[in-house]
Amino acid sequence: MSGKGTMEMRASMLSGKNMPVERFFGVGARRAEAFHKLGIHTARDLVYHFPRAYEPRGNVRTTGEVADGEVCSLVLTVNTEPKTATVRRGMVITKLTAFDDFGKCGITFFNQPYVKDALTRGATFRFFGKVRRDGFSVSMTSPVFEPYNGAVPLRPLVPVYPLTQGISQKLMGSTVRAALDAVFSGADSLQDFLPCDLRARYGLCELKTALFHMHLPESVEDTASAVRRLAFDELYLFALSMLRYGKNAPVPSPYVCRPADRDRFLSLLPYQLTAAQERTRLEVEADMTSGMQMRRLIVGDVGSGKTVLAAYAVYTALASGWQAALMAPTEILARQHFGQLSSLFEALGYRVALLVGSMTAAAKRKVQEALSHGDVDFVIGTHALIEDGVVFARLGLAVIDEQHRFGTAQRAALVRKGREGAVHLLSMSATPIPRTLAMVLYCDTDISILDEMPPGRQKVDTFFVNESYRARLNAFIRKNIDAGGQVYIVCPAVEEQEKLEGEGGLLLAADELIPPGGAAEEKPKLKAAVDYAKALSEEVFPEYRVAFLHGRLPGKEKDRIMKKFAAGELDILVSTTVIEVGVNVPRATLMLVENAEFFGLSALHQLRGRVGRGERKSYCILVSDSNSEKVRERLGILCETNDGFQIAKRDLEMRGPGDFIEQAAGKTRQSGEFDLGLASLEHDEKLLYAAFEEARRTLIVDPALSLPEHAALCAVLEEKNVGAKNESAPIG
Repeated sequence: MSGKGTMEMRASMLSGKNMPVERFFGVGARRAEAFHKLGIHTARDLVYHFPRAYEPRGNVRTTGEVADGEVCSLVLTVNTEPKTATVRRGMVITKLTAFDDFGKCGITFFNQPYVKDALTRGATFRFFGKVRRDGFSVSMTSPVFEPYNGAVPLRPLVPVYPLTQGISQKLMGSTVRAALDAVFSGADSLQDFLPCDLRARYGLCELKTALFHMHLPESVEDTASAVRRLAFDELYLFALSMLRYGKNAPVPSPYVCRPADRDRFLSLLPYQLTAAQERTRLEVEADMTSGMQMRRLIVGDVGSGKTVLAAYAVYTALASGWQAALMAPTEILARQHFGQLSSLFEALGYRVALLVGSMTAAAKRKVQEALSHGDVDFVIGTHALIEDGVVFARLGLAVIDEQHRFGTAQRAALVRKGREGAVHLLSMSATPIPRTLAMVLYCDTDISILDEMPPGRQKVDTFFVNESYRARLNAFIRKNIDAGGQVYIVCPAVEEQEKLEGEGGLLLAADELIPPGGAAEEKPKLKAAVDYAKALSEEVFPEYRVAFLHGRLPGKEKDRIMKKFAAGELDILVSTTVIEVGVNVPRATLMLVENAEFFGLSALHQLRGRVGRGERKSYCILVSDSNSEKVRERLGILCETNDGFQIAKRDLEMRGPGDFIEQAAGKTRQSGEFDLGLASLEHDEKLLYAAFEEARRTLIVDPALSLPEHAALCAVLEEKNVGAKNESAPIG
């Protein structure tokens, strides 16, 4: 081979989107293993490994104006020779003084003896970090520093990446910068899959520009432009996947049902169905008797009556000789469903069983044998239903409660328990969502929306107050408990904010950095929930039984605490997680939400739905010290209406579809197919609809994506849908 050919081959191995990460300078085989833990294997993975935030080093202040605690840069000239001393336990301290035109700044470094040679007297540097001011005295501790001469521009925004052990910010940053050059060179270069006319219609930048702006921004506006383009990419690929792979053609079902005796079922209910419930009942019955597989999602507000419609679907299946299974995301919800439904179905003459993880091995085996022999008609359970040992004699219907809590594989595992093919599938969601948005996000499923509440549902009075009401709030909590009620207190944060390590080793809290796309309008000062819960139980309400529930607790411990609260063995439950949507605690009369500005309206409405389930008058109090007019307007909506769909509509208008995307995208994200990390930020509604409109337009013109101009798009979509086309059984 000629010398020129050898050079070209070597260059091709060191360029292109599939260049292995270990080939980059400073990585090698050992460090490559650490990159692999982050899901980074190639140059393409590197450029799509986005910063969590940016150090605002371009925020340059002077010693005369800087405020105490401000995170910024000071351009200073070293005034004194650095002095180093070793103190207790071998710690090395280096001190120096530097100045600008407005004053002096004392700078101290810990265990960084090399700065003594780097910071020479008379040289000017840009120091970045947290500044302390005590009157006229200004100081910094272990700041990041860079030589400054005014001629060579320094980076205004420095990315802070997600890391793992063995990888520093410096190594990640340099490797990503090298990857940006590699992916856009060579025969295997990264191609922009959005056509020019599409980008022009929505003012989207080129893919290369977006990726460079994410990793090497000159301004916050650069990151905003990049986030908008990359978020559109995520939504567009999500839409194409849903439209191309998600909406399966109707599948003939071997589990044909006949119309059940409606009057017999309804006669056992202590109430009449609402018009919305009756409409949905007819839709479910039509699906199950059509000879085709049912794939339906029932979306309804808390208390709108979804469970009774699931029960009717179960009744229809059982009346036709099939078995049915209802899977709930937690044991406490499964047991609650069992308690509510077992007596109804026993009255109808059917055998009902419970199957959950905490049961003894012998008890599980007994239920499993009964299911396999057809001695149980209807089983209610958790993930235990999809274990290998569970075999059904004639399963015909699968019901999934809180469907977004399960991944695609988990739902598919239950659906495929049918011996003769995919069974009927009915899913439920308690997240109210406007119909037009539901039709977009759940385009692979038939949808029934319960937009009417049963009569007699108690209205929960809602109030919005600030911290000045704290004494009155505590008195109101005591009043509710002394009257026999129970109280939820919800906080949005556990412990203190996470510290992120920057490129120079500087540790800063997340709210001291700039997020991709720019800072939010307001950074709420969150309560440290762990400390707050401890103070409530030991200082504020020592006379009451207080428990703390948070996401870091083991699943069994969370269930134990929730069961105690539901049984009335606790007076106050402090929680940092969204309390289980379907949990029924009739004695709970007060929901108090701290830092309410941190939650979306729909999330707050669901929290409010945890109270008002008994006969006692119930209340929801939203606490926020925010001075933002937008926050006041948003929280005021909760005080005006209890209509979940009206609230969802307003939330969509004000915050965008991010929360709803999180719910819908669970089915793709949890199966590893898509990552909507950027699109889950609060983008406006138009971007979502635009992505789906463009996806439909693309598939109308080229359903198979076989045209030359769609080659890059098809390749990306195929990568993100590995295995999706081979999943032949529809799962909704």
